[in-house]
Amino acid sequence: MRSERRRFLLAAGALLAGTMLPAHALAQLELQQADTLRIAVYADFAPYSARGKGIDIAVGQALAERLGLRAEIVQFAADEDMNDDLRNMVWRGHYLGTRPADVMMHVPVDAQFAARNDKVRIIAPYHRETMALARDAARVPLPAGSAANAFEVFTREKIGAELDTHASDFLLNVLNGRLRDNVVHFRSVADAAAAMTRGEVSAVLAPRGQLEAALQERGRFELDTLAIPEMRVSAWALGMAVKADSRELAAALASTIAELQSSGELGRIFAAHGVTYQSP
Repeated sequence: MRSERRRFLLAAGALLAGTMLPAHALAQLELQQADTLRIAVYADFAPYSARGKGIDIAVGQALAERLGLRAEIVQFAADEDMNDDLRNMVWRGHYLGTRPADVMMHVPVDAQFAARNDKVRIIAPYHRETMALARDAARVPLPAGSAANAFEVFTREKIGAELDTHASDFLLNVLNGRLRDNVVHFRSVADAAAAMTRGEVSAVLAPRGQLEAALQERGRFELDTLAIPEMRVSAWALGMAVKADSRELAAALASTIAELQSSGELGRIFAAHGVTYQSP
């Protein structure tokens, strides 16, 4: 057993060493500090990044390790919208003095969004996120068909959503606003899920990854991926952003993400945080 473990560790070490960039290639990366990858992640955003742990933090650390760099994690509070976040954390820095990172995690990979943010380069999709409905099966039937059918139950039942999110916006406006009085807002998806376990709401609408992490012990609850025609965005790829002129860094990160995916390491990172990995 010990010899088998030793062979495994030696093989793993050889694999890791093989993926590190040589010194001359590292020198070409557009880094603020030669030996460090400065990684921006959202604060208080479980299971992706909260209190120094999470999927985006682990992926960032794996990227840095494979590139032979030290990972510096910078957690930041979301601004009014993601355009502001990209300005503050990637291409300019925050007016309060926070300098930008080399790379920002958890950025939607979308052509129109990228075109509106030409000072950054959006790259390396590493996960496909989907909107989902967590529901008490005894109170809410399986959602099917159009919103008029799938969400009619919430004219009678309470449904939870995180404040100021895509889910909240959808619920407040769908069915000509008929659900407004039954939409209950929470500070986080985890808070909404906790309210559902107490019976205060019958369902929660949110991204699937956040719901999976919040409801690892599902019990009587079902979790359904949504495909409703009225929902403008029901699935999207998550990637990362670097400055628009950071071509060498963008190429290195994209190549390394592909290696993490093909080796299965991305899947293991997501599984360790209670989330099902979905290839983008």
